Amino acid sequence: MKMGRKGEKQFRWSKPMEHMMLQILAEEVKLGNRPNNNFRQSSFTRVVDAIKEKFGATCLPDHVGNHLRTVRASWSTIMAIRGRSGFSWIEDLKMIVASPSVYHDYIQAFVKAQKTKAYCKRYQVQFKRRREGKTDYRARVRLINQDKNKYNTPKYRFVVRFTNKDITAQIVSASIAGDIVLAAAYAHELPRYGLEIGLTNYAAAYCTGLLLARRVLKQLEMDEEYEGNVEATGEDYSVEPAESRRPFRALLDVGLIRTTTGNRVFGALKGALDGGLDIPHGEKRFAGFGKESKQLDPEVHRKYIYGGHVAAYMRTLIEDEPEMYQSHFSEYIKRGLEADNIEELYKKVHAAIRADPTAKKSVKEPPKEHKRYNLKKLTYEERRAKLIERLNALNSAAGNDDEDEEDDE
Repeated sequence: MKMGRKGEKQFRWSKPMEHMMLQILAEEVKLGNRPNNNFRQSSFTRVVDAIKEKFGATCLPDHVGNHLRTVRASWSTIMAIRGRSGFSWIEDLKMIVASPSVYHDYIQAFVKAQKTKAYCKRYQVQFKRRREGKTDYRARVRLINQDKNKYNTPKYRFVVRFTNKDITAQIVSASIAGDIVLAAAYAHELPRYGLEIGLTNYAAAYCTGLLLARRVLKQLEMDEEYEGNVEATGEDYSVEPAESRRPFRALLDVGLIRTTTGNRVFGALKGALDGGLDIPHGEKRFAGFGKESKQLDPEVHRKYIYGGHVAAYMRTLIEDEPEMYQSHFSEYIKRGLEADNIEELYKKVHAAIRADPTAKKSVKEPPKEHKRYNLKKLTYEERRAKLIERLNALNSAAGNDDEDEEDDE
């Protein structure tokens, strides 16, 4: 406190005053009176009187009101975020009373930093497919950029995508209007070639890549020149240029797939290579490449191409857990497939794909006529005819009544 000109004490807000105000507020909260916009006048008067009595200062109401507004603002902030923390009202107030640093740490932990107006005005969202996590634009730019001296020559990509039940392989080129698909093959086409189950494993990916390669080469009338690797041995294979036309070249587009050693996408790549496509690649990511030996083991790779890993798992389950084998491989059992004849099955599928890789259009059944539960709207002529019919019925009924009255008389 300072002495004024006429001996009056000059008011100055201090920490003890703030502590007293918060203690009184805590007592009011226990009574159900919270420091919001409807704060009772009696509580405010109680704060003023208590500080007057202890500190004997003048001009208190305005000063107390200013500090009370600050507490209200702090309280409203806590009201907005208290649901996330699970604190009670009393605990929130104790945090304010304890120390300003505790309160500020609490606010900073739960209230996100607001961006400035300039930031929001200039902010540009990412591309839609980037926001959805579907396209790696960094990789896409490098895959579709074409040399300027090649003018409008399309640059093809061998695109492989996996879903839970299907594999999609496409030959795609980019244009200003959008991507253009030259040819496509799907794992759900493999039942036509004899593979009815296991449509998403490494061996099925190989079959899908082989199907696409043979299909696009037949479409371009290059299938006889470039037969590819007819019998898959697991060794790396690259097509050699023929005397007349160069091999069809495409770049592998894996999208957001993790390119780990033995990934199924490289099974599709191996199928396309054996089918006769020219795709720049290395052997480090094929199944069977040794990390320590730094070499590809063709036998291991061949086992994966012909479903040997599936057959090995079948044998393990038969010996160790027969019940699990019955449930996991129930579809194999229905079709009479055993671990010993899986390799022969895939050999037949490869031969069938090479024999006829063309796409077949599925025959769609005509849609069934659905029963209508709402009344069909009548045309003007139908409504007019219906009205005339009703009027005629009424007239005939009225005529019959008149005849009955005459007979009674």
